[in-house]
Amino acid sequence: MQIILLEKVQNLGGLGDVVKVKDGYARNFLIPQGKAKRATQSNLAEFESRRAELERAHAEKLAAAQELATKLEGVTVKVARKAGMDGRLFGSVGNADVAEGLVAQGFDIDRAAVRMPDGPLKQVGEVQLEVALHSDVLATITVAVVGEQ
Repeated sequence: MQIILLEKVQNLGGLGDVVKVKDGYARNFLIPQGKAKRATQSNLAEFESRRAELERAHAEKLAAAQELATKLEGVTVKVARKAGMDGRLFGSVGNADVAEGLVAQGFDIDRAAVRMPDGPLKQVGEVQLEVALHSDVLATITVAVVGEQ
């Protein structure tokens, strides 16, 4: 299916690109999320008339994400979990726990924005994680997992 991207989508394209994707990906994810429209003649004409407005909105989102990234840079989130004597956790610390800690500190972060490339944390200690605030903006935070007895 041919679609017009209404915003930058990672590994797919940027604003205004006409790309071909699988039908299910377009129908079930991109179009309902407002990230794309079908590439028909009328939609192409409508997009071209709204291009400046969409680019301005994209620039505002990017600026807001960069501002939040400067505030988030270097923030430490402490998470307390029960741990054994060897420092292994009973359970794990996931991205929802990290996002909850950031919300408690006053940052409005969705759990899907917290990137955990090695999976959930299962050891006591400090780990550097990235928070994806925008497709072009990443902020690095420190997560300190503290063990409770």
